[in-house]
Amino acid sequence: MPDYVTTHKDDSRIAVCFYNENDKPFSIGEKMNEINAYAYMNGYNWDAFFKYYLAQNAPELLEGLVGDPEAGCYIAYYTLSDENEKKAKRFAEMIVSLIENEQELYKIIREHGNGIEWN
Repeated sequence: MPDYVTTHKDDSRIAVCFYNENDKPFSIGEKMNEINAYAYMNGYNWDAFFKYYLAQNAPELLEGLVGDPEAGCYIAYYTLSDENEKKAKRFAEMIVSLIENEQELYKIIREHGNGIEWN
């Protein structure tokens, strides 16, 4: 996994951490903001984007997901279980795929940015 996404597990939950202020995601976030002025990509707007994206592409990953956005990061928590560990892994892989294929992000923002409930 790239250094901008990590997963952590404790006795009761598993967390997917996306560090949106790392160089690559930060640069991508700036380009997203150029496309849509509301897409100021702090942790809160990544939360809004991921909710929109998951609802459209992987709604099962929203089940049990609790987002905890901050300015410099976005953290998603799932209650610890085998099924939720798989969900967390898929979510982390999805984030990496979006960041590594940034043109897909820009396309979504251009085509659907006004349909996202930005914070």
